[in-house]
Amino acid sequence: MIVYPCAKINLGLRVIEKRNDGFHNLETLFFPTSLTDVLEVVEAQETTLRTYGLETGCPMAENLCIKAYEVLRKEFSLPPVEVHLYKRIPVGAGLGGGSSDASFMIIALNKLFSLGLTTGRMAEIAAELGSDCPFFVYASELDVEGGEGIYGEGRGEKLSRLYVPQLRGLKMVLEFPAVFVSTTEAYKGVKPYKSKASLKDVLQQPVESWRNVLVNDFEKSVFEKYPLIKFCKEELYRKGALYASMSGSGSAIFGLFKGES
Repeated sequence: MIVYPCAKINLGLRVIEKRNDGFHNLETLFFPTSLTDVLEVVEAQETTLRTYGLETGCPMAENLCIKAYEVLRKEFSLPPVEVHLYKRIPVGAGLGGGSSDASFMIIALNKLFSLGLTTGRMAEIAAELGSDCPFFVYASELDVEGGEGIYGEGRGEKLSRLYVPQLRGLKMVLEFPAVFVSTTEAYKGVKPYKSKASLKDVLQQPVESWRNVLVNDFEKSVFEKYPLIKFCKEELYRKGALYASMSGSGSAIFGLFKGES
């Protein structure tokens, strides 16, 4: 069974408040990209994980693919599996690569062993592994060409589909500054606040106006510490981007361009 875990970008990312459980409430629009990892899962004599491509930076037991397998193994008494993961999504880039791998692992196991899990149930299981994992369960069902993304609230697990028709026909360019930004580090630098303007309303404005109103709250502190990331964003604007932003907690930057720019 082969699946292709996709990267995501965040169109707007507001950190609203810190919760009593230590997490933060936020609002954002998750949108899938064409950049993917490659994940193969087959039944085996013992459970193993082999990785290729970019470094994952963690041992097998801590890999989210294996954690996803363990959750389902306990519930369904799954046999051992051999996992091959070809990493193309950089770690520490704010693109959700690890979360995507975990969610697509659930999807792959559901198909491989005919578990009969609904998309909703898979999203519930994915939520146990990470706040943004549920989005990736739904990602392959989205009308991306039509500008459909998923609006995330709460920790990022409260999801609803949202069309942003202005995205139709735009080209996305991803840049990867040679910087690693940990999620923990990024959250330490952000100051939660509640905005009066609705993010959903902002997203319905023309893309050309987003530059001044569609904000990623992590940028301020991350840019101060890693000016190279800020430079990459400014460079995308110099190249003609209608909108550019850091994705998630960084360090990847994306730009939206007209046509074939």
